[in-house]
Amino acid sequence: MLILGVESSCDETGLAVYDTAAGKLLAHAIHSQVAMHEAYGGVVPELASRDHIRRLVPLARAVLGQAGRQVGELGAIAYTQGPGLAGALLAGAAFAHGLAFALGVPAIGVHHMEGHLLSPMLAARPPQFPFVALLVSGGHTQLMQVTAAGSYELLGETLDDAAGEAFDKTAKLLGLGYPGGPAVSRLAESGVPGRLQLPRPMIRSDDLDFSFSGLKTAVLTLLRGKEPDPQFHADVARAFVDAAVEVLVAKCVKALGKTGMKRLVVAGGVGANKQLRAALGESATTHGFEVFYPEPELCTDNGAMIACAAALALRRRSEIAQAGEFSVHPRWNLEEVT
Repeated sequence: MLILGVESSCDETGLAVYDTAAGKLLAHAIHSQVAMHEAYGGVVPELASRDHIRRLVPLARAVLGQAGRQVGELGAIAYTQGPGLAGALLAGAAFAHGLAFALGVPAIGVHHMEGHLLSPMLAARPPQFPFVALLVSGGHTQLMQVTAAGSYELLGETLDDAAGEAFDKTAKLLGLGYPGGPAVSRLAESGVPGRLQLPRPMIRSDDLDFSFSGLKTAVLTLLRGKEPDPQFHADVARAFVDAAVEVLVAKCVKALGKTGMKRLVVAGGVGANKQLRAALGESATTHGFEVFYPEPELCTDNGAMIACAAALALRRRSEIAQAGEFSVHPRWNLEEVT
């Protein structure tokens, strides 16, 4: 079966064609709205929704052309049902259900974070179940115990800002603009390690929860009253990245210890961070576990992960609803997925 995956939860429109018989991705394309939102310093939901509407049909044609397939060959349309921006989700859902209805095929709603969690299954070295997953993005920081596709148990999550939010807010404090995460990471490379110290929130707590709001506030305190200085800003960025990465790694190691597992999946936009990957690699060697990531091009929001998650859902669900009435879930717990 060919599945068209549609992702439109926030500021990236992603479509992909996945072949369930071959078990592989045939084509995918992403349009990023970063340039449009940069002038506002963050995502404007109404603009995001309108842009998704403009991009969906051309991108669908593009990925079908890349895959060398016709629209009539599609056996299902998968789409992000939530969580995300309500208007953006509705744009993708309406497109998916309209196309599915016209073709007489099922429309499969997918949890956005389930897509991220399962995206390493598309890598050259996919993980085997069970594993612990660190879902780390602009809106989410969670540790999940994954025993199988569709079987997820929350181990811990952020109590305030997600790691990606803290990166973006720190970037704004440093005058780096939007999107902030990659910019902070690059600036940190020229910072001097250990010159400045920032707190490691909740690193010694007995639970597996996170908190990054205080870390961002500590950055604000460091910068308050200081004259602009490129090296000082680089040192601040280095101190911030080192603190955030140390917390994330420590909680991952603790989660693996508590569950007794030896496999860790890291997914979401922040999962592409070079410092985080390097630190996890060192920790994996020290503590004897394996780390799995999506391919770099699939770390951001994309249609491939939605199509892959839908393919795995088709294997475990006896019934898939046909296209028709639909709803989206701007807030949706991953544990509710079946």
